Amino acid sequence: MSSQDSIEGQQCPLAVGVETSSQSASDGETDCEVITVTIGATVPTGFENTAAEEVQEKIGADATISKDRGRIYFQITTDKLSQVHNLRSVDNLFVVVEEYDNYQFKDSKEETLEDLQKLASKLPWTNALKVWKLNTSLKKKRGPHRRPQGPKGKGRRGRNFQDRGKANKDVVETDTMETVTAEIEKLQLEPQAPTTGQGGGSPDLENSPLGEQQEVEGQEPGPKALKFRVTCSRAGDKHSFSSNEAARDFGGAVQDFFQWKADMTKFDIEVLLNIHNVEVVIGIALTEESLHRRNITHFGPTTLRSTLCYGMLRLSKPQSSDVILDPMCGTGAIPLEGAIEWQQAFYLAGDNNDMAVSRTVNNICHIQKKRLDKSSTPGLPIDTVQWDLCHLPMRTNSVDIIITDMPFGKRMGSRKKNWDLYPPCLREMARVSRPGSGKAVILTQDKKCFQKAISRMGGLWRKHHTVWVNVGGLHAGVFLLKRLSYRVKPHLYRIYFRNGIEMTFCHYLFD
Repeated sequence: MSSQDSIEGQQCPLAVGVETSSQSASDGETDCEVITVTIGATVPTGFENTAAEEVQEKIGADATISKDRGRIYFQITTDKLSQVHNLRSVDNLFVVVEEYDNYQFKDSKEETLEDLQKLASKLPWTNALKVWKLNTSLKKKRGPHRRPQGPKGKGRRGRNFQDRGKANKDVVETDTMETVTAEIEKLQLEPQAPTTGQGGGSPDLENSPLGEQQEVEGQEPGPKALKFRVTCSRAGDKHSFSSNEAARDFGGAVQDFFQWKADMTKFDIEVLLNIHNVEVVIGIALTEESLHRRNITHFGPTTLRSTLCYGMLRLSKPQSSDVILDPMCGTGAIPLEGAIEWQQAFYLAGDNNDMAVSRTVNNICHIQKKRLDKSSTPGLPIDTVQWDLCHLPMRTNSVDIIITDMPFGKRMGSRKKNWDLYPPCLREMARVSRPGSGKAVILTQDKKCFQKAISRMGGLWRKHHTVWVNVGGLHAGVFLLKRLSYRVKPHLYRIYFRNGIEMTFCHYLFD
């Protein structure tokens, strides 16, 4: 079979952009074409089901969990694109150009890379590029930050010096917002035939200093050439090629097809090539940076991703008026995410480290300032305290939910110290938690120490559910614990026999 036959014989991909309709714009001047597309999202590994539930709850779409852990796919219409960016459980978003469930890779590396090159010109790029274009216009564009020169505050230019600098910045932002649509319209999205620079045609892109078409006197400037890069993510041990080789050859074919300019850092568009065993997904990125960077500005040595915090909070199912405690808050990532998403509960964040408490306070102030700038309620139902973890200044049975990230013994502390920390910590958590209804969601990578400490609690906690996650390359567990309404008291007694044998028995009493 030839390379072309192998590409054309791939399994039929998921429908992308097969349904279109026309809706009148609110101002009645233009029509907005609504397209049905498939959106892919990367999520914290282990919380794929949580992300799928959120998509169904907030967008009303059924999500499919990929064979490659940490990804989900769902179909939406483009009028819901802005809602997708408000999802709390997803890290990165991309629109699917094509998906192959069973791509037939060739045995040799040369033939496989040749197939990938031919694939670039056969893909249905049109609808995916329309979504990228719409997504770009929806982003809040900010102009370059113009810092006023000279001393801050009052000076020889007067006290309004900073105000004028701020005003200039506002003008730049306004001008940028007004020209976003116009700039996108100028981008070269359609495939272009290679230019030769002969016979009066446009000059060769390579001869242009910026890779763009040069302006000719008396003619309107041509479309601006897009800058792009291809990122390949590959998993599987039966491939004859590397990720870099696939990205290089596929990217070269994309460049030849569209006449775009390759740029690994200052790119306008990022093409994604995801390969997991025989599953191949080609997409276009819709996020420039991960959505988990939304709450934290003051980072600590072990700051949790906001998307992982959301998964832990959703696992605990917070209810209205619940008191939620994070006794080892670090930078406050967990209570901050909860206070934003579940505002009917009250959150207590504490740590024994004064620097951690200071970071949490600064992060809370940052969110409050952002909310105030958006004319929304600035207050958050959260408070911060510095305390001793094993002697919490709280009443017994006063907390509904405890959610925390316990030391892994890697960057903070050590495995040896965990054996001294975990038992009294879990016992103090049990004291302040409500018997019968209290819950705890604990993240830890030191699973052996944690499970041993739980088994020695005498029935204070019962392990209800475990989610295995990947945290910075470490295999960790999120444990959902239920606070029992009774406590098992072990009573030990020994029996001595005449031959010198000693036996120990344990009798359990319930109270």
